[in-house]
Amino acid sequence: MLTYRRGLTFVLALAIATIALSAQVFQNAQLTISKLKEHVWIGETSDNCTMYIIEGTKKALLIDTGMRCDSLDKIVRKITNKPLEVVLTHGHNDHAGNIGYFGSVFMHKADLFMVQGYKGKINFVDEGYVFDLGDRKIEVCYTPAHTPGSIILLDRANGDCYSGDAFGSNQVWLQLQPLSPITDYIKACKRMLTLIDNGIPRIYCGHYVYLKKPIGKEYMTKMLTLAEELKNGTAKDIKPFRSDAPLAGYHGPLIASKEDIAIVYDPEILK
Repeated sequence: MLTYRRGLTFVLALAIATIALSAQVFQNAQLTISKLKEHVWIGETSDNCTMYIIEGTKKALLIDTGMRCDSLDKIVRKITNKPLEVVLTHGHNDHAGNIGYFGSVFMHKADLFMVQGYKGKINFVDEGYVFDLGDRKIEVCYTPAHTPGSIILLDRANGDCYSGDAFGSNQVWLQLQPLSPITDYIKACKRMLTLIDNGIPRIYCGHYVYLKKPIGKEYMTKMLTLAEELKNGTAKDIKPFRSDAPLAGYHGPLIASKEDIAIVYDPEILK
């Protein structure tokens, strides 16, 4: 019986590994691309950033470009040969570092100062802009807080949101210049909760590699509660601590954690 169980365990492990490998469509030292669902792929870089490729019947959309992916344009062409548009959820280098491989990008104008060295064409998008891919329509929702120009991308028909760092993994960074008031983040959380209640339950974030699953209503509710407690000074059981290490160039941000979530912030945002 013991031998049988060991054999069964091995077979199951092998089957799981085979399924995982079969989802991969590209891999090199810098980037792994896997099929996430029908006509949607996820790219995960060696420095733990995430990009998404969504293909429609007429066009394809690349969401974010990562930072360390040589010849990203040629790699994307291994996945789809449809006319391609590239959109940035925000201007930070770990999400926009490879825009130089593409002749044009879409982004919100409030993050333009972050991509000043880009030589291609920049197309500005704002609330309500729609990328029409044919049978898929991807809608822009403006959610400033992480950066002044942060946007999320909504696939309403399929119930999916691609959030960049507006809502990400188990924490959100609000300590980076230029600072946004925490009220902006609270508004964004409330907006996302409304979207969840109206048919968009899945959020695929900008550092998916840490989670390997979409986040949803439970996560958003926790983050909203923590943000409101920080803003109102009612977080009696939470003791924010100062980071000893710099985070993205910011020295000594405060970190407020609760259960399995955290907000990294500059205390100036609470004023």
